[in-house]
Amino acid sequence: MKVSVIIPTYNRVHFLKEAIDSVLSQTYPHFELLIVDDGSEDKTEALVRSYQDKRIRYLFIPHQGVSKARNVGVKEAKAELIAFLDSDDLWLPRKLEVQVNFFQKRPDALICQTEEIWIRYGRRVNPKKYHKKPSGMIFKESLRRCLISPSAVMMRRELFERVGLFDEGMPACEDYDMWLRVTVRHPVYLLPEPLVIKRGGHPDQLSRSIPALDKWRIKAIVKILNNGTLTPEQRTLALEELVYKTQIYGQGCLKRKKYNEALFYLTLPETHYLSWII
Repeated sequence: MKVSVIIPTYNRVHFLKEAIDSVLSQTYPHFELLIVDDGSEDKTEALVRSYQDKRIRYLFIPHQGVSKARNVGVKEAKAELIAFLDSDDLWLPRKLEVQVNFFQKRPDALICQTEEIWIRYGRRVNPKKYHKKPSGMIFKESLRRCLISPSAVMMRRELFERVGLFDEGMPACEDYDMWLRVTVRHPVYLLPEPLVIKRGGHPDQLSRSIPALDKWRIKAIVKILNNGTLTPEQRTLALEELVYKTQIYGQGCLKRKKYNEALFYLTLPETHYLSWII
């Protein structure tokens, strides 16, 4: 089985070489590597073109965000299996091998992810108990926090045909939005071996550069509530989480002295939650 590996990147030449090398060092050799350059202005292109490996394809697009870059990669991918790697993360050598073996044994499965090793500010940290990744039907758990990492997943192309691509209108939490659409209908299997090194804390990390991330998680929940895919039980869970997140976000607006926005979120009648989109 061949795998299409997609690395979206934007002005991260200082991380990108390690990411590329971690893909080329995989024990499973049957892959293509699509590097989607989201309008970088550094030496990203020169770095990529310095590699002679014919499995590498370089795609340059005007800067439009990580969702667009991932979607371009998916549309250009030639393989049945698709894996993502964020340009600031790394894979351990057996990552592709372990996941391909899983899919060969489980033809019914559409998506799986591995465990991760977390590095923050250059030091290894242990995830808290509430970050523990569940396995199977995880929609309820996924509402509270994003429990699926793009760098850790592998999925069949068929999954995108069922749930759609990443929302290009969301500058952040686009993965949270995608995983809600996935987990509402499909199990996400966890392979317990940590095969991804997830690095955080650096200045250009997306989650650090975009304020008020909960605002975009709220939008994702409103979307899933409005798209008609939820069972009655799932709808109740989603509405409860929406109320919780709007209250948290409203309190944050108060602290930032955004009083009009705080008033909107903190006094929003429950019957009107589904009538607006941010």
